[in-house]
Amino acid sequence: MVGSTGPRGRARTGWIERLAGRRLIVEAPATTANLGAGYDCLALALEIVNRTELEPLPDSGGRIELAVEGDGVGELPADRSNRFVAALEMGLRRSGDSLPDGLGWSIRMRNEVPLARGLGSSATATVGGLVAANVLLDRVLTPADLLAMAAELEKHADNAAAALLGGFVVVDGAAGAPSALRFDAPSALRCVLFIPDRQLSTEAMRACLPAAVPLADAVTNLGRVALGVAGLSQGRLEILDRLTRDVLHEPYRAKLFPELPALVAAARGAGALGACLSGAGSTVVAFSDSASEADAIGLAMMAAAEAAGLGGAVRVVGARNLPARVFEL
Repeated sequence: MVGSTGPRGRARTGWIERLAGRRLIVEAPATTANLGAGYDCLALALEIVNRTELEPLPDSGGRIELAVEGDGVGELPADRSNRFVAALEMGLRRSGDSLPDGLGWSIRMRNEVPLARGLGSSATATVGGLVAANVLLDRVLTPADLLAMAAELEKHADNAAAALLGGFVVVDGAAGAPSALRFDAPSALRCVLFIPDRQLSTEAMRACLPAAVPLADAVTNLGRVALGVAGLSQGRLEILDRLTRDVLHEPYRAKLFPELPALVAAARGAGALGACLSGAGSTVVAFSDSASEADAIGLAMMAAAEAAGLGGAVRVVGARNLPARVFEL
């Protein structure tokens, strides 16, 4: 009961005081990861955003009320396996206090990021839950804390870093304590997304990769990543031609996504600065610094998809240099 004695009682009283009457709106962006050669270490935030309204429900019997608009209607679980809820409660537990029995949540999602299309929908939910928790904790968690928790849930840090920080990110996630550096994307950059109707499982697309790769391929990708990061940090978008040519994962993933080479070739043939698989797919992303060329690239990718019998849609968006954000109502 409220006001009971002992550590459990003190924690419960503190949580009720902290959560009572609070309402948040959380905004977290889509991301495109790898950018070709930068497997698991490069990503870019996009101007496609999921917005979630959150309200604590103390003494609700732990009820999760979930309403979804947009992508994911009827697909997202209305329980604690929901990635947003799991991240939210993970973040709150980092305060050192156990959550009170009966705490539930009212969650209303407006989702623009499509599921299982290589645009970071899972990372968007994870980061959204974590930054919401941090606001409820009066922002005691650092960006490094948030990135470490996101990587723990996501199993890799590239999408999460871009959603959390915005802009281009360079990530080292192999040592168990991920770190990331970011820099702004040029305002002229346009990202042309061909988003297939077909979903692709991240697990399946990772499982098709070999356990070892030729040394020459590893060296090729290392050079392209180093050159790509240096060039992009200077605003030299022409470097995307080199960066987006991968030899470590796309050739293997094309076995599960056979339309990929034709879509990439169509984008490059229409003038794209570069083109590659977005994350684990199924989205293919191409880059341009011209609005008119971006439209032509989208038409070329759509024509290639139609020729292969692959349904989908094109969307042209800018990069997002803003981090994930929380607004308190």
